[in-house]
Amino acid sequence: MAYDKFISITPELHRYAVEHSSFRDGAVPEVEQAGEEMGDLAAMQIAGDQAAFITILVAAIDAREALEVGTFLGYGAIAIARGLPDDGKLVCCELDQGYADRAREHLGKAGLDEKVEFRVGPALESLRAMEPTEQFDFAFIDADKTEYIDYFEETLSRTRPNGLIMVDNTLRGGTVLDPGDSEAAKVTADLNDRLAKDERVDAALLGFADGITMVRKR
Repeated sequence: MAYDKFISITPELHRYAVEHSSFRDGAVPEVEQAGEEMGDLAAMQIAGDQAAFITILVAAIDAREALEVGTFLGYGAIAIARGLPDDGKLVCCELDQGYADRAREHLGKAGLDEKVEFRVGPALESLRAMEPTEQFDFAFIDADKTEYIDYFEETLSRTRPNGLIMVDNTLRGGTVLDPGDSEAAKVTADLNDRLAKDERVDAALLGFADGITMVRKR
């Protein structure tokens, strides 16, 4: 008898996973509630299981310098900053000043704001304005999906060898199988195809959340 190597996640099972993950304290309930209050935009925020995964990864690789492309209300930034050492640094590229202000507020309540620097404006401009010597051990890409390929290329050039890049929403609710007229799905599917063959990196597309791709720079 054949068995599937995956399961379908119901909302109840996902809640179970979140409730059985670490780092549920401090400012987390507030930032989660803030996300829920955003209505249709709530999907832009990561969930607690992914946040815990990020914190564990950042700590496990002993990252000291990190980058986030797309910050929204700051949940991902909190997850990354928690995994950094006391003298670690996180650079957050966020298009919207209002979101940057709210993220900074949440980071302050989490006691992590001193680790974080915001660069507000189009992410590609912020990335391309960085000095070549500005290099990162961990990066999280979760911004405009139609720019994903450019975000990835700019981020990869600023990632140290053996550093990790996490790319969010790489399944696009399953639409990568048949993107249709969705530009975001088309670009994401193109990036997925490229990463599977890219000899500069090792990649694993993981089937939780809305798909996350882990990339290690060789």
